[in-house]
Amino acid sequence: MSDLPKRVDIHEEGPREGIQISSRALATEDKVRFIEALAETGVAEVNCVSFVNPKRVPNMADAEAVAAQLSKQDGVRYSGLWLNRGGFERALRSGLDLAGLILLSASEAFSIANTGKGTEDTIAEQRAMLARYSEASIPVEWASIMTAFGCNFGGDVPVSSVVSMAAKAVDLAAEQGIVLRGIRLADTVGWATPASIEKVVSAVRERWPSLRVGLHLHDTRGCGVANAYAGLRFGVDQFDSSCAGLGGCPFAGHKGAAGNVCTEDLVFMCEEMGVSTGVNLDRMIECAQMAEEIFGAPLPGKVMHAGTLARFRKAGS
Repeated sequence: MSDLPKRVDIHEEGPREGIQISSRALATEDKVRFIEALAETGVAEVNCVSFVNPKRVPNMADAEAVAAQLSKQDGVRYSGLWLNRGGFERALRSGLDLAGLILLSASEAFSIANTGKGTEDTIAEQRAMLARYSEASIPVEWASIMTAFGCNFGGDVPVSSVVSMAAKAVDLAAEQGIVLRGIRLADTVGWATPASIEKVVSAVRERWPSLRVGLHLHDTRGCGVANAYAGLRFGVDQFDSSCAGLGGCPFAGHKGAAGNVCTEDLVFMCEEMGVSTGVNLDRMIECAQMAEEIFGAPLPGKVMHAGTLARFRKAGS
């Protein structure tokens, strides 16, 4: 266990995570204004869209239109997600800020459910993608290991399987002369607890002490913020999160799949503990309230409804 980091980087996933799973058809203009508002909160990155099959994810059919209409803020990275070569070629033409990612799953069963490919085929595809990134001068700095804490299709995922898959990612990068900056561990379908976070994160940090470790957490069973705290205690300094707790994986195999750990709840916890995020919490709360209006439903964030402690501290001073 290490001291808490002095600062963490928060990657905002709400637009992509929330929009991809919404059963409500959302207007392109609403997606754009939500992304633009999030970009004014101080986050370094907003994950805007997925370049995926619109038949499987209908709300991403306008990914190119969303990207084209964005008014961008200096110093903010506007990113997107793709799962294969076709998606990458679409992303390359979109004008978004692209960075390659080695994307593997610790559970082969999830890999097949998610992309239709097993581990060996996925590795071959990632190897080809790395070559394509090199051709297109797209940087690759991170690997992401999905289902690092458990799988709805394959059951428990041993820590050794996560470390083994991370090693495959490091080796794939090395083949192309790439030295990774970090490994992101994804609780893709919401199995993680603080205990499993500690086990997996510490195993990865022990194997690769020079690499940063990031967490992509879902709040399916209410452990999202607790899991983030466990990660902080073991030196994690990069988190994916979703404004208002939006999102969920459409291929999780579970109707109760929840969104990422809530951005404003995570920011509140970090700042209260002296961990800087660079995020304006009041503005993020405004974005969460905007999200409820756009999505037309109550959302699970807590701080967006309770507010910060500022006015209570002022009243007591």
